Amino acid sequence: MRWAMIFDVDGVVADTEVLNARASVMMFKQLYDTEVQAEDFRAFVGTGDERYVEGVAEKYGVAIDTEAAVQRRKENFFGLLSDDPLPAMAGVLELVEAARDSADTAVAIATSGNKDKQFPVIRGTGLQLDWFDAVITGDDVTRKKPDPQIYLVTAQKLGIDPARCVVFEDAPAGVTAAKAAGMSCVAVTSSVQAEMLREADIVVDALDQVSVQRLRGLIALK
Repeated sequence: MRWAMIFDVDGVVADTEVLNARASVMMFKQLYDTEVQAEDFRAFVGTGDERYVEGVAEKYGVAIDTEAAVQRRKENFFGLLSDDPLPAMAGVLELVEAARDSADTAVAIATSGNKDKQFPVIRGTGLQLDWFDAVITGDDVTRKKPDPQIYLVTAQKLGIDPARCVVFEDAPAGVTAAKAAGMSCVAVTSSVQAEMLREADIVVDALDQVSVQRLRGLIALK
């Protein structure tokens, strides 16, 4: 019976969180002459591009044009990224290769970020979009994490029971979404401390610490 590995992008496929925060700090200064801090964005990691900027705007009492803010943030991000594409994080390429080599294993992307920002990041790591059985982004859903919609849509697209899906996440909102969808979750501590990810089934410092055998074991427990 088939099962699936489902990857978030930011902080899982590539370590983009530092660039996301820097690009957003720049945006607040450029558009709203407001000094914010990189750590202000930590609580909104994994919640989607719009909420990421809106949450910090609310904290500082700044009224923003969300569409314009997200667009400028994206421009800043690509400016920072242009000199040197981010490599895939440890273990990601190996897990994707293992899934592609296994007849009973599907592999998917599910990211709250928008595709025009996420696709270049994915390609920059050396991954090809056509290697994945499904690629779902924030453009494909109406409710962002921690709502489980994105993971339920991914499972539906794959034609696989959510209980037979293992999600790779780095943010509390993403872990909550995965568990609410009825999926197993492996969390990596690339963006927040392990104690904030305790809802996950497994918490690791990097995905090269997880074997396919261990992932299959999570499915077998259900």
